Amino acid sequence: MPKINPRPEIQNTLLDQHGALDFKELENLGISPDEIIDFSVNSNPFGPSPAVEEALQRVVIDRYPDRESLSLRKALAMKFDLKLEEIIVGNGTAELLWLVAMAFIRPNDRALVLSPTFGEYARSVSLMGAQIETLWAREEKNFVFSEKIIHDALEKISPRLAFICNPNNPTGITHSPETIASLAKSHPKTLFVIDEAYIQFVPKMPSSISLGLPNLLILRSMTKDYAIAGIRLGYAVGPSDIIASLKKVRPPWSVNAAAQEIGLASLMDTEYLPRTLSLLRKSKEQFLAGFHNLGLNPLPSETHYFIAKVGNAAKFRSQLLKYKLQVRDCASFGLPDHIRVATKKPEENEILLSRLKEIY
Repeated sequence: MPKINPRPEIQNTLLDQHGALDFKELENLGISPDEIIDFSVNSNPFGPSPAVEEALQRVVIDRYPDRESLSLRKALAMKFDLKLEEIIVGNGTAELLWLVAMAFIRPNDRALVLSPTFGEYARSVSLMGAQIETLWAREEKNFVFSEKIIHDALEKISPRLAFICNPNNPTGITHSPETIASLAKSHPKTLFVIDEAYIQFVPKMPSSISLGLPNLLILRSMTKDYAIAGIRLGYAVGPSDIIASLKKVRPPWSVNAAAQEIGLASLMDTEYLPRTLSLLRKSKEQFLAGFHNLGLNPLPSETHYFIAKVGNAAKFRSQLLKYKLQVRDCASFGLPDHIRVATKKPEENEILLSRLKEIY
């Protein structure tokens, strides 16, 4: 029988490594997932709003969910003063990235990725046949890009898509809306995908949503700040024609009823998120001081997560995992000698710092 092969783009694209727990790995180690303190994910460690539990009781599971997530989109439209047709809700920002690739990438199109950064930008467009052009930040510059370097790369490459993670994952570096606007206005034939998944973890950081440019698509996650990663929920904001194209390639009912109800409840609780994020910022200050006291010296980051150079990151992670503590090995970001650590509750941070004193 002849072998039926998939498209060559699939054969040549590797799976990307992510943070969070690897249940098979833990099973091999004889560790229950409930025993792990996980510093490898960048979510709000104080958990979801109490309103989420109530929302779950309202979920109707014997009928299909609203395929347009209308109530949630109305709430988002009111929050950002937008039209409904300028918003699409997705099964996490990961799904939205795939929709962008499906809707806008043609074989051999070029896509610019500012690295080190989230691996799904390159992977999603590679599977559609794009040529990935990677612009690497320099460690000696603390992984900060100058606006001129990005402009020069755009001028040289003329990409169809450009991905900018803002704040960046894993470095926590940010770009101002003025920089984003300058890039987008200077390169009108490029669609700029601005991933703001972690923006609420940076105090008073302005969103690029307000720029309202025709070649700007903003992705936002609700799973990180609202601590609902198990639900999977995100949204994209952009010109109505861009959003309409994403809807054409979206699978039906991709956002389930529980996600829509929980997302709406999270938005409506306007007090819980500011309070927990304020606690998180205080926790980060103490956590960072502990790292510096150990001589680990994380790089500057505007978010609650940061990277630190430790030598062999994979070995470092494995050592901690034996003690039921998990950090992020940054090899998949192209930084095999760095780990990424997200701030958690003060008492959890102290457990990690105490163990680091013993092994580092």
